[in-house]
Amino acid sequence: MTLLEQAKKGIITEDMRIVAKDENREVEWLKDEIAAGHIVIPKNIRRRRDFHPVGIGNKLRTKINANIGTSPDHFDTKEELEKLKVSVAYGSDSVMDLSTGGDLSKIRKAIIHQSPVMVGTVPIYQVAAELLEKDHDIIEMSADQLFDSIEKQCDEGVDYITVHCGITKKAVDAMKKQPRLLGVVSRGGSLLIKWMKIHKKENPLYEYYDRLLDIAYKYDVTLSLGDGLRPGCLADASDAGQFQELITLGELQQGAIKANVQSMIEGPGHIPLHQIEANVRLQKSLCHGAPFYVLGPITTDIAPGYDHITSAIGGTLAAYYGADFLCYVTPSEHLCLPTKDDVREGVIAAKIAAHSADIANGIPGSMDRDNRISKFRSELNWEGQYKTSLDPLLAKKRRKASEDFSEDVCTMCGKLCAIKTSKS
Repeated sequence: MTLLEQAKKGIITEDMRIVAKDENREVEWLKDEIAAGHIVIPKNIRRRRDFHPVGIGNKLRTKINANIGTSPDHFDTKEELEKLKVSVAYGSDSVMDLSTGGDLSKIRKAIIHQSPVMVGTVPIYQVAAELLEKDHDIIEMSADQLFDSIEKQCDEGVDYITVHCGITKKAVDAMKKQPRLLGVVSRGGSLLIKWMKIHKKENPLYEYYDRLLDIAYKYDVTLSLGDGLRPGCLADASDAGQFQELITLGELQQGAIKANVQSMIEGPGHIPLHQIEANVRLQKSLCHGAPFYVLGPITTDIAPGYDHITSAIGGTLAAYYGADFLCYVTPSEHLCLPTKDDVREGVIAAKIAAHSADIANGIPGSMDRDNRISKFRSELNWEGQYKTSLDPLLAKKRRKASEDFSEDVCTMCGKLCAIKTSKS
Protein backbone atom coordinates (compact mmCIF):
# COMPACT_ATOMS: atom_id res chain seq x y z
CA MET A 1 0.00 0.00 0.00
CA THR A 2 1.08 3.55 -0.64
CA LEU A 3 1.35 6.06 2.18
CA LEU A 4 -1.85 7.76 1.01
CA GLU A 5 -3.66 4.44 0.91
CA GLN A 6 -2.57 3.66 4.46
CA ALA A 7 -3.66 7.10 5.66
CA LYS A 8 -7.10 6.56 4.13
CA LYS A 9 -7.39 3.26 5.97
CA GLY A 10 -6.47 4.92 9.27
CA ILE A 11 -3.03 3.29 9.46
CA ILE A 12 -0.33 5.37 11.13
CA THR A 13 3.11 4.59 9.71
CA GLU A 14 6.55 5.19 11.16
CA ASP A 15 7.16 7.93 8.59
CA MET A 16 4.03 9.71 9.79
CA ARG A 17 5.26 9.50 13.37
CA ILE A 18 8.65 10.96 12.43
CA VAL A 19 7.11 13.87 10.52
CA ALA A 20 4.56 14.58 13.27
CA LYS A 21 7.34 14.74 15.86
CA ASP A 22 9.49 17.00 13.66
CA GLU A 23 6.57 19.36 13.10
CA ASN A 24 5.21 19.37 16.67
CA ARG A 25 1.88 18.09 15.39
CA GLU A 26 -0.48 15.33 16.46
CA VAL A 27 0.06 12.23 14.36
CA GLU A 28 -3.69 11.56 14.03
CA TRP A 29 -4.17 15.03 12.56
CA LEU A 30 -1.24 14.49 10.19
CA LYS A 31 -2.67 11.18 9.01
CA ASP A 32 -6.02 12.81 8.23
CA GLU A 33 -4.36 15.66 6.32
CA ILE A 34 -2.43 13.14 4.22
CA ALA A 35 -5.63 11.23 3.51
CA ALA A 36 -7.29 14.47 2.37
CA GLY A 37 -4.41 15.28 0.01
CA HIS A 38 -3.36 18.37 1.96
CA ILE A 39 0.05 16.97 3.00
CA VAL A 40 2.50 14.70 1.20
CA ILE A 41 5.56 12.81 2.42
CA PRO A 42 7.57 12.07 -0.74
CA LYS A 43 9.45 8.81 -0.33
CA ASN A 44 10.05 6.11 -2.92
CA ILE A 45 9.70 2.54 -1.63
CA ARG A 46 13.25 1.93 -2.86
CA ARG A 47 14.70 4.70 -0.68
CA ARG A 48 17.74 4.03 1.52
CA ARG A 49 16.96 3.10 5.10
CA ASP A 50 18.59 6.14 6.71
CA PHE A 51 16.43 8.53 4.66
CA HIS A 52 14.61 10.96 6.94
CA PRO A 53 11.06 11.59 5.70
CA VAL A 54 9.81 15.18 5.40
CA GLY A 55 6.25 16.44 5.17
CA ILE A 56 5.10 19.15 2.77
CA GLY A 57 1.78 20.88 3.11
CA ASN A 58 -0.88 22.46 5.26
CA LYS A 59 0.30 24.04 8.54
CA LEU A 60 3.76 22.46 8.35
CA ARG A 61 7.08 24.28 8.15
CA THR A 62 7.70 25.71 4.69
CA LYS A 63 10.16 23.42 2.90
CA ILE A 64 12.74 24.37 0.28
CA ASN A 65 14.24 22.64 -2.74
CA ALA A 66 17.59 23.15 -4.47
CA ASN A 67 17.92 22.42 -8.19
CA ILE A 68 21.19 20.85 -9.25
CA GLY A 69 22.25 19.01 -12.38
CA THR A 70 24.36 19.11 -15.51
CA SER A 71 23.88 20.65 -18.94
CA PRO A 72 25.00 19.40 -22.39
CA ASP A 73 27.83 21.96 -22.23
CA HIS A 74 29.01 21.21 -18.70
CA PHE A 75 28.71 17.86 -16.94
CA ASP A 76 30.75 16.73 -13.97
CA THR A 77 29.23 14.22 -11.55
CA LYS A 78 31.63 15.13 -8.74
CA GLU A 79 30.66 18.77 -9.02
CA GLU A 80 26.97 17.94 -8.77
CA LEU A 81 27.60 15.79 -5.71
CA GLU A 82 29.43 18.74 -4.15
CA LYS A 83 26.37 20.88 -4.87
CA LEU A 84 24.25 18.22 -3.18
CA LYS A 85 26.43 18.38 -0.06
CA VAL A 86 26.26 22.17 0.02
CA SER A 87 22.47 22.11 -0.44
CA VAL A 88 22.00 19.74 2.48
CA ALA A 89 24.58 21.47 4.69
CA TYR A 90 22.78 24.81 4.41
CA GLY A 91 19.32 23.43 5.07
CA SER A 92 17.65 22.31 1.85
CA ASP A 93 14.88 19.77 2.42
CA SER A 94 15.11 18.44 -1.12
CA VAL A 95 17.14 18.45 -4.31
CA MET A 96 15.99 18.07 -7.88
CA ASP A 97 18.36 16.55 -10.42
CA LEU A 98 17.68 18.47 -13.62
CA SER A 99 20.63 17.00 -15.53
CA THR A 100 20.57 17.08 -19.32
CA GLY A 101 24.23 16.33 -20.10
CA GLY A 102 26.51 13.34 -19.52
CA ASP A 103 25.46 9.88 -18.33
CA LEU A 104 22.13 10.91 -16.85
CA SER A 105 21.31 7.59 -15.21
CA LYS A 106 24.74 7.42 -13.58
CA ILE A 107 24.48 10.99 -12.31
CA ARG A 108 20.96 10.42 -10.98
CA LYS A 109 21.86 7.17 -9.23
CA ALA A 110 24.87 8.81 -7.57
CA ILE A 111 22.72 11.69 -6.30
CA ILE A 112 19.99 9.37 -5.02
CA HIS A 113 22.56 7.12 -3.34
CA GLN A 114 24.27 9.99 -1.53
CA SER A 115 21.28 12.21 -0.79
CA PRO A 116 19.92 12.18 2.76
CA VAL A 117 16.99 14.34 1.55
CA MET A 118 14.25 13.67 -0.96
CA VAL A 119 15.16 13.73 -4.65
CA GLY A 120 13.00 14.86 -7.55
CA THR A 121 13.48 14.76 -11.32
CA VAL A 122 11.78 15.84 -14.56
CA PRO A 123 11.71 12.60 -16.62
CA ILE A 124 11.07 14.23 -20.01
CA TYR A 125 14.53 15.85 -19.75
CA GLN A 126 16.16 12.45 -20.17
CA VAL A 127 14.06 11.64 -23.21
CA ALA A 128 14.95 14.96 -24.83
CA ALA A 129 18.64 14.59 -23.97
CA GLU A 130 18.83 11.06 -25.39
CA LEU A 131 17.18 12.16 -28.62
CA LEU A 132 19.50 15.15 -28.86
CA GLU A 133 22.56 12.90 -28.52
CA LYS A 134 21.42 11.12 -31.66
CA ASP A 135 20.73 14.41 -33.46
CA HIS A 136 17.01 13.73 -33.17
CA ASP A 137 14.26 16.11 -32.15
CA ILE A 138 11.65 15.84 -29.37
CA ILE A 139 8.99 15.36 -32.05
CA GLU A 140 10.39 11.84 -32.52
CA MET A 141 9.47 10.93 -28.95
CA SER A 142 6.86 8.21 -28.52
CA ALA A 143 4.49 7.95 -25.58
CA ASP A 144 6.08 4.61 -24.68
CA GLN A 145 9.51 6.23 -24.62
CA LEU A 146 8.29 8.89 -22.20
CA PHE A 147 6.59 6.45 -19.85
CA ASP A 148 9.57 4.09 -19.99
CA SER A 149 11.78 6.95 -18.81
CA ILE A 150 9.34 7.73 -16.01
CA GLU A 151 9.31 4.14 -14.82
CA LYS A 152 13.10 3.85 -15.07
CA GLN A 153 13.61 6.87 -12.84
CA CYS A 154 11.00 5.70 -10.35
CA ASP A 155 12.69 2.29 -10.26
CA GLU A 156 16.02 4.00 -9.53
CA GLY A 157 14.52 5.59 -6.42
CA VAL A 158 13.40 9.17 -7.10
CA ASP A 159 10.88 10.39 -4.53
CA TYR A 160 8.87 12.77 -6.70
CA ILE A 161 8.69 13.64 -10.38
CA THR A 162 7.63 16.78 -12.18
CA VAL A 163 5.16 15.86 -14.91
CA HIS A 164 3.49 18.54 -17.03
CA CYS A 165 0.12 16.82 -17.27
CA GLY A 166 -1.89 20.03 -17.32
CA ILE A 167 -0.62 21.19 -20.71
CA THR A 168 -3.63 20.37 -22.83
CA LYS A 169 -4.86 21.57 -26.19
CA LYS A 170 -7.40 23.68 -24.30
CA ALA A 171 -4.71 25.34 -22.15
CA VAL A 172 -2.47 26.06 -25.15
CA ASP A 173 -5.42 27.57 -27.02
CA ALA A 174 -6.21 29.77 -24.02
CA MET A 175 -2.63 31.00 -23.94
CA LYS A 176 -2.69 31.81 -27.68
CA LYS A 177 -5.79 33.96 -27.27
CA GLN A 178 -3.90 36.15 -24.81
CA PRO A 179 -0.48 36.67 -26.50
CA ARG A 180 2.54 36.61 -24.20
CA LEU A 181 5.60 38.81 -24.15
CA LEU A 182 7.97 35.90 -23.41
CA GLY A 183 5.96 32.84 -24.42
CA VAL A 184 6.65 29.48 -22.76
CA VAL A 185 9.69 29.36 -20.46
CA SER A 186 9.21 25.90 -18.96
CA ARG A 187 11.69 23.55 -20.63
CA GLY A 188 9.44 20.52 -20.19
CA GLY A 189 6.40 22.53 -21.17
CA SER A 190 7.96 23.81 -24.38
CA LEU A 191 9.01 20.29 -25.40
CA LEU A 192 5.50 18.91 -24.94
CA ILE A 193 3.86 21.82 -26.74
CA LYS A 194 6.16 21.34 -29.72
CA TRP A 195 5.36 17.61 -29.77
CA MET A 196 1.61 18.30 -29.58
CA LYS A 197 1.77 20.90 -32.35
CA ILE A 198 3.62 18.68 -34.81
CA HIS A 199 1.62 15.52 -34.11
CA LYS A 200 -1.70 17.34 -33.64
CA LYS A 201 -2.33 15.14 -30.62
CA GLU A 202 -3.14 15.62 -26.96
CA ASN A 203 -0.36 15.65 -24.36
CA PRO A 204 0.42 11.95 -23.64
CA LEU A 205 0.84 12.73 -19.92
CA TYR A 206 -2.75 13.94 -19.90
CA GLU A 207 -4.22 11.44 -22.36
CA TYR A 208 -2.64 8.46 -20.60
CA TYR A 209 -2.75 9.84 -17.07
CA ASP A 210 -3.92 6.49 -15.69
CA ARG A 211 -0.71 4.91 -16.94
CA LEU A 212 1.27 7.54 -15.04
CA LEU A 213 -0.76 6.88 -11.90
CA ASP A 214 -0.06 3.14 -12.16
CA ILE A 215 3.70 3.77 -12.22
CA ALA A 216 3.57 6.26 -9.35
CA TYR A 217 1.46 3.85 -7.28
CA LYS A 218 3.90 0.99 -7.89
CA TYR A 219 6.81 2.90 -6.36
CA ASP A 220 4.82 5.24 -4.09
CA VAL A 221 6.31 8.19 -5.95
CA THR A 222 4.73 11.61 -5.41
CA LEU A 223 3.57 13.45 -8.52
CA SER A 224 4.58 17.08 -8.75
CA LEU A 225 2.04 18.30 -11.28
CA GLY A 226 4.10 20.80 -13.22
CA ASP A 227 3.19 24.27 -14.43
CA GLY A 228 4.39 24.13 -18.01
CA LEU A 229 2.61 27.40 -18.82
CA ARG A 230 4.02 29.33 -15.88
CA PRO A 231 4.80 32.99 -16.63
CA GLY A 232 8.45 33.74 -17.33
CA CYS A 233 8.08 37.48 -16.90
CA LEU A 234 5.80 39.81 -14.97
CA ALA A 235 3.89 40.86 -18.09
CA ASP A 236 2.71 37.26 -18.64
CA ALA A 237 1.61 36.57 -15.06
CA SER A 238 -1.92 35.44 -14.21
CA ASP A 239 -3.07 34.93 -17.79
CA ALA A 240 -5.66 32.59 -19.25
CA GLY A 241 -3.18 29.87 -20.21
CA GLN A 242 -1.69 29.71 -16.73
CA PHE A 243 -5.07 29.44 -15.03
CA GLN A 244 -6.54 26.98 -17.52
CA GLU A 245 -3.62 24.69 -16.80
CA LEU A 246 -4.20 25.16 -13.06
CA ILE A 247 -7.86 24.16 -13.40
CA THR A 248 -6.77 20.94 -15.12
CA LEU A 249 -4.15 20.25 -12.44
CA GLY A 250 -6.84 20.50 -9.78
CA GLU A 251 -8.88 17.86 -11.61
CA LEU A 252 -5.83 15.61 -12.00
CA GLN A 253 -4.98 15.98 -8.31
CA GLN A 254 -8.38 14.54 -7.45
CA GLY A 255 -7.71 11.64 -9.80
CA ALA A 256 -4.42 10.99 -8.04
CA ILE A 257 -6.12 10.84 -4.64
CA LYS A 258 -8.62 8.30 -5.95
CA ALA A 259 -5.71 6.22 -7.25
CA ASN A 260 -3.95 6.46 -3.85
CA VAL A 261 -1.08 8.49 -5.30
CA GLN A 262 0.30 11.51 -3.47
CA SER A 263 0.52 14.74 -5.46
CA MET A 264 1.41 18.40 -5.18
CA ILE A 265 0.91 21.31 -7.55
CA GLU A 266 3.66 23.47 -9.05
CA GLY A 267 3.23 27.21 -9.48
CA PRO A 268 4.89 30.24 -11.02
CA GLY A 269 7.31 31.72 -11.69
CA HIS A 270 7.44 35.47 -12.25
CA ILE A 271 4.60 37.29 -10.44
CA PRO A 272 4.20 40.95 -9.44
CA LEU A 273 4.09 41.31 -5.68
CA HIS A 274 0.44 42.39 -5.62
CA GLN A 275 -0.69 39.24 -7.49
CA ILE A 276 0.98 36.66 -5.24
CA GLU A 277 -1.82 36.37 -2.69
CA ALA A 278 -4.45 35.84 -5.39
CA ASN A 279 -2.30 33.22 -7.14
CA VAL A 280 -1.78 31.20 -3.97
CA ARG A 281 -5.39 31.42 -2.82
CA LEU A 282 -6.67 30.46 -6.27
CA GLN A 283 -4.38 27.44 -6.37
CA LYS A 284 -5.53 26.28 -2.96
CA SER A 285 -9.16 26.63 -4.05
CA LEU A 286 -8.90 25.04 -7.50
CA CYS A 287 -6.60 22.26 -6.30
CA HIS A 288 -8.53 21.34 -3.16
CA GLY A 289 -5.86 22.36 -0.65
CA ALA A 290 -3.08 20.33 -2.28
CA PRO A 291 0.51 21.30 -1.34
CA PHE A 292 1.73 24.20 -3.49
CA TYR A 293 5.31 24.16 -4.84
CA VAL A 294 6.46 27.50 -6.26
CA LEU A 295 9.56 28.62 -8.14
CA GLY A 296 10.47 31.81 -6.29
CA PRO A 297 8.26 33.57 -7.23
CA ILE A 298 10.40 36.30 -8.79
CA THR A 299 8.91 39.77 -8.25
CA THR A 300 10.88 41.84 -10.77
CA ASP A 301 12.58 41.00 -14.07
CA ILE A 302 15.46 43.50 -13.93
CA ALA A 303 17.86 41.85 -11.47
CA PRO A 304 19.93 39.16 -13.25
CA GLY A 305 22.67 38.14 -10.84
CA TYR A 306 20.46 38.98 -7.85
CA ASP A 307 17.45 36.77 -8.50
CA HIS A 308 18.07 34.85 -5.29
CA ILE A 309 16.96 38.13 -3.66
CA THR A 310 13.97 38.80 -5.92
CA SER A 311 12.78 35.23 -5.37
CA ALA A 312 13.25 35.45 -1.60
CA ILE A 313 10.98 38.50 -1.56
CA GLY A 314 8.30 36.66 -3.52
CA GLY A 315 8.86 33.38 -1.70
CA THR A 316 8.29 34.96 1.69
CA LEU A 317 4.97 36.42 0.61
CA ALA A 318 3.89 33.24 -1.20
CA ALA A 319 4.64 31.09 1.85
CA TYR A 320 2.88 33.57 4.13
CA TYR A 321 -0.28 33.20 2.03
CA GLY A 322 -0.09 29.41 1.95
CA ALA A 323 2.59 28.10 -0.43
CA ASP A 324 4.17 25.02 1.13
CA PHE A 325 7.36 24.35 -0.82
CA LEU A 326 9.77 26.91 -2.25
CA CYS A 327 12.11 26.08 -5.11
CA TYR A 328 15.22 28.16 -4.66
CA VAL A 329 16.56 30.55 -7.27
CA THR A 330 20.30 31.23 -7.43
CA PRO A 331 22.29 34.32 -8.51
CA SER A 332 22.93 32.55 -11.83
CA GLU A 333 19.24 32.27 -12.75
CA HIS A 334 18.64 33.39 -16.37
CA LEU A 335 22.41 33.56 -16.91
CA CYS A 336 24.26 30.24 -16.55
CA LEU A 337 24.57 26.92 -14.76
CA PRO A 338 24.91 27.60 -11.00
CA THR A 339 28.22 27.05 -9.22
CA LYS A 340 28.61 25.54 -5.78
CA ASP A 341 28.68 29.04 -4.28
CA ASP A 342 25.54 29.99 -6.22
CA VAL A 343 23.83 26.94 -4.75
CA ARG A 344 24.80 28.00 -1.21
CA GLU A 345 23.46 31.52 -1.72
CA GLY A 346 20.27 30.23 -3.31
CA VAL A 347 19.59 27.80 -0.46
CA ILE A 348 20.20 30.45 2.19
CA ALA A 349 17.96 32.99 0.43
CA ALA A 350 15.14 30.42 0.16
CA LYS A 351 15.68 29.39 3.78
CA ILE A 352 15.32 33.02 4.89
CA ALA A 353 12.07 33.32 2.94
CA ALA A 354 10.62 30.08 4.29
CA HIS A 355 11.63 30.80 7.86
CA SER A 356 10.31 34.37 7.78
CA ALA A 357 6.92 33.14 6.57
CA ASP A 358 6.81 30.40 9.20
CA ILE A 359 7.30 32.96 11.95
CA ALA A 360 4.53 35.14 10.54
CA ASN A 361 2.23 32.11 10.25
CA GLY A 362 2.86 31.02 13.83
CA ILE A 363 4.29 27.62 12.94
CA PRO A 364 5.14 25.86 16.24
CA GLY A 365 8.80 26.29 17.20
CA SER A 366 9.58 28.61 14.30
CA MET A 367 10.97 31.37 16.53
CA ASP A 368 13.08 29.13 18.76
CA ARG A 369 16.26 29.67 16.77
CA ASP A 370 15.68 33.43 16.59
CA ASN A 371 15.28 33.55 20.35
CA ARG A 372 18.49 31.58 20.85
CA ILE A 373 20.57 33.89 18.69
CA SER A 374 19.01 36.93 20.38
CA LYS A 375 20.06 35.56 23.77
CA PHE A 376 23.59 35.06 22.48
CA ARG A 377 23.60 38.66 21.20
CA SER A 378 22.50 39.96 24.58
CA GLU A 379 25.42 38.07 26.13
CA LEU A 380 27.84 39.21 23.38
CA ASN A 381 28.44 35.50 22.85
CA TRP A 382 29.91 35.53 19.36
CA GLU A 383 30.52 31.79 19.02
CA GLY A 384 26.91 31.13 19.95
CA GLN A 385 25.75 33.62 17.33
CA TYR A 386 27.90 31.97 14.66
CA LYS A 387 26.59 28.50 15.41
CA THR A 388 22.96 29.62 15.41
CA SER A 389 23.12 31.60 12.16
CA LEU A 390 22.15 30.26 8.73
CA ASP A 391 25.70 30.74 7.45
CA PRO A 392 28.11 30.33 10.39
CA LEU A 393 31.24 30.50 8.22
CA LEU A 394 30.28 33.79 6.61
CA ALA A 395 29.21 35.37 9.90
CA LYS A 396 32.51 34.48 11.52
CA LYS A 397 34.54 35.50 8.49
CA ARG A 398 32.92 38.94 8.24
CA ARG A 399 33.44 39.73 11.91
CA LYS A 400 37.01 38.50 12.09
CA ALA A 401 38.03 40.28 8.88
CA SER A 402 37.74 43.63 10.63
CA GLU A 403 41.07 45.40 11.21
CA ASP A 404 39.85 46.74 14.54
CA PHE A 405 38.54 43.40 15.71
CA SER A 406 37.66 43.24 19.39
CA GLU A 407 36.71 40.16 21.35
CA ASP A 408 33.57 41.59 22.96
CA VAL A 409 32.18 44.21 20.57
CA CYS A 410 31.94 44.73 16.81
CA THR A 411 33.38 47.56 14.73
CA MET A 412 29.96 49.03 13.98
CA CYS A 413 29.61 50.53 17.47
CA GLY A 414 32.87 49.73 19.26
CA LYS A 415 32.92 51.35 22.71
CA LEU A 416 29.46 52.80 21.98
CA CYS A 417 27.94 49.30 21.93
CA ALA A 418 24.28 49.71 22.90
CA ILE A 419 24.12 46.32 24.55
CA LYS A 420 27.08 47.06 26.80
CA THR A 421 25.80 50.54 27.55
CA SER A 422 22.35 49.33 28.54
CA LYS A 423 23.87 46.86 30.98
CA SER A 424 26.27 49.29 32.60
